[in-house]
Amino acid sequence: MKAIVMTAAGSPDVLQLQDVPEPQLQTDTEIRVKLHAAGVNPIDTKLRQRGTFYPDRTPTILGCDGAGVVESVGSQVDRFQVGDEVYFCNGGLGGSRGNYAEFAVVEQHCAAYKPSSLSFTEAAAAPLVLITAWESLYDRARLQAGQTTLIHAGAGGVGHVAIQLAKLQGAMVCTTVSSGEKAEFVRQLGADFPILYPETDWVQGAIDWTEGEGVDVAFDTVGGETFFQTCSAVRRYGDLVTILEPDPNRGSLKTARLRNLRISLELMLTPMLDNLIDELDRQAKILQQCARLIDRGDLKIHLGQTFPLAEAAAAHKLLELGSMTGKIVLTI
Repeated sequence: MKAIVMTAAGSPDVLQLQDVPEPQLQTDTEIRVKLHAAGVNPIDTKLRQRGTFYPDRTPTILGCDGAGVVESVGSQVDRFQVGDEVYFCNGGLGGSRGNYAEFAVVEQHCAAYKPSSLSFTEAAAAPLVLITAWESLYDRARLQAGQTTLIHAGAGGVGHVAIQLAKLQGAMVCTTVSSGEKAEFVRQLGADFPILYPETDWVQGAIDWTEGEGVDVAFDTVGGETFFQTCSAVRRYGDLVTILEPDPNRGSLKTARLRNLRISLELMLTPMLDNLIDELDRQAKILQQCARLIDRGDLKIHLGQTFPLAEAAAAHKLLELGSMTGKIVLTI
């Protein structure tokens, strides 16, 4: 089969289209999927730059997000049958089980039925960001109706989903964006107060928006100094969730301590890295719930740009510019 193979750690040019053996079922509960599209996420570019979690496993095929049609099933598979349309976040962390390819093999408990209202390309953009935003807001921060929330980079992949999930929960949303065009985009998603961070003190903007209190929940998708600065925008005894590892060289948690903030770290890859079957199953259930929301028209996935599989390097270059609205997907 055709696949994008990562030949070494480095620049996007290490991603090369090659012929590799098709993956085969290894357990009785696996499904083999003919992929129609694969999502491109920041974790892909990070692994490409620094190396994967499993450098001894080759060939290396990146890509956690996939969408396609079940082509074959193990003898104990009871959730899917040949011909079913599925989407999932699984593989792509090292070794040959990645989704920048024509076929993928995954355990059935990792997959969910594709939203019927989405194309395969749109569906492939969704799994990682859906699970990340869901776990961050609903599981880590326990966001409640009537609360206020600050979501960073609201026009980005995770951010644009997080805005919608927060609104579905009945929360009020302010969000940081870089341009007037993106401000209009997030308003269409339901954001109550876009803050143009290049022109505005966004911390003060969030404080003023909440009449001096600070937001109940802040969701950091940016990291670095932004994480530490966000502490001042959260009310006392509020919640701050980040999807990046805080760098102690970029700031101090003194403000967070003085304000008695509850800080949560979100890494949706943990169940995959540690093979936590129950958690992988729970994440698939999140995808099932999101599929229902999508098919009802309550949740939208914004597809920013697509590239054919052979142009994976170009997709990585665009993502690394850091100015994307929505998601990037490889079509297969």
